[in-house]
Amino acid sequence: MAILTDSSVLSLPLCMILGGLCPNNNKKTMQIHNNTLIAECSTYDFKEMLERKKVKSWLKSVSAFANTDGGSLFYGVNDDRVIVGLNNPQADADFISETIKARLDPVPEVQLIPIEHEGHSLLEVKVKAGTLTPYYYYQDGTRTAYVRVGNESVECNSQQLLSLVLKRTHMTWDSLPTQVDASKHSFIILANTFREQTHQEWNDKYLESFGLITSDGKLTNAGLLFVDNCTVFQSRIFCTRWTGLYKDDAISSVEHRANLVLLLKYGMDFIKNYTMSGWVKMPNYRLNLPDYSDRAIFEGLVNHLIHRDYTVMGGEVHIDIYDDRVELVSPGAMLDGTQIQDRDIFKVPSMRRNPVIADVFTQLDYMEKRGSGLRKMRELTEKLPNFLQGKKNRNIKRKRLLSIPLSII
Repeated sequence: MAILTDSSVLSLPLCMILGGLCPNNNKKTMQIHNNTLIAECSTYDFKEMLERKKVKSWLKSVSAFANTDGGSLFYGVNDDRVIVGLNNPQADADFISETIKARLDPVPEVQLIPIEHEGHSLLEVKVKAGTLTPYYYYQDGTRTAYVRVGNESVECNSQQLLSLVLKRTHMTWDSLPTQVDASKHSFIILANTFREQTHQEWNDKYLESFGLITSDGKLTNAGLLFVDNCTVFQSRIFCTRWTGLYKDDAISSVEHRANLVLLLKYGMDFIKNYTMSGWVKMPNYRLNLPDYSDRAIFEGLVNHLIHRDYTVMGGEVHIDIYDDRVELVSPGAMLDGTQIQDRDIFKVPSMRRNPVIADVFTQLDYMEKRGSGLRKMRELTEKLPNFLQGKKNRNIKRKRLLSIPLSII
């Protein structure tokens, strides 16, 4: 690592130097107004001065940026984002460089960029998103990895740490082999569903090509989720029909543990049994007035079964039906670490946490690869004959929760 001292860098205004640092949004930059930095994304941290005796306070941010989507620390800016400058940026840069190499393992790719603005000297520590995750902070014989959650750098939990390890090996949880012999299990339900959905004959060689078994006859984690007698503890759905608009008293509640094909069926059956499908007589035909689009519900449930975080052992997919909405909830945050509240849900790129599971559902014609599920759900809901425009903004997704509003009052 070295300080960039190119005069062309030093002469650029701050807003030009920082343009395009925010992942997934090249339009988000940082600008200066009244000597104050105006930030538009969460991949920045601000430090008024370099804390040499409390290096963990800023090294955890370096670890978190490297483990997530990259980012920058700016020295010479206080907590109110007012530029105060540094007395000796060269000495600070040297200390930062040596401390990162001594306290982080592996050493992330970092640029140290000096910036001059109206007589103030700033220092940007630009951290690139790493490929050798997890990046640990090392102190007193302990190693701790951090990730970025919103505007904070937080210590990894066990699930996040596993995800970082898998990222380093370019593997996903569902593709990992197990020690379970495939010969001791059957895939009759999957095979019959394949025939019904595709009108093609099933061949057992598909199990290996789909990634459900390995070449030496062992089940993968995805394979465990599709066998007839699935025993994966977290392969469950909890279905509840609540009275009123909140979780108070329940009319009906049921728990299902099964393979993913059956869980999809059980979930759809529960929703159909506890939602209305009215109709009215028209002059020459009957007009159906369902509360929800079956296909929209189907898209949402498929999404939650495929994209949930199966490393969360104590979590399951929840289906909660209220008087005015259906809520689907699945364990796990956004795959790229962002907050869904900060994103346009119709412009979120398609990223598959469990590509093997997703591919099997694609082969069954249960989903598409284009990442159009949320848009399709909204469009299908808007086509219902009793849809009201005032309801459309209720179709939101937050923290892996999808709420589908009742189409009528």
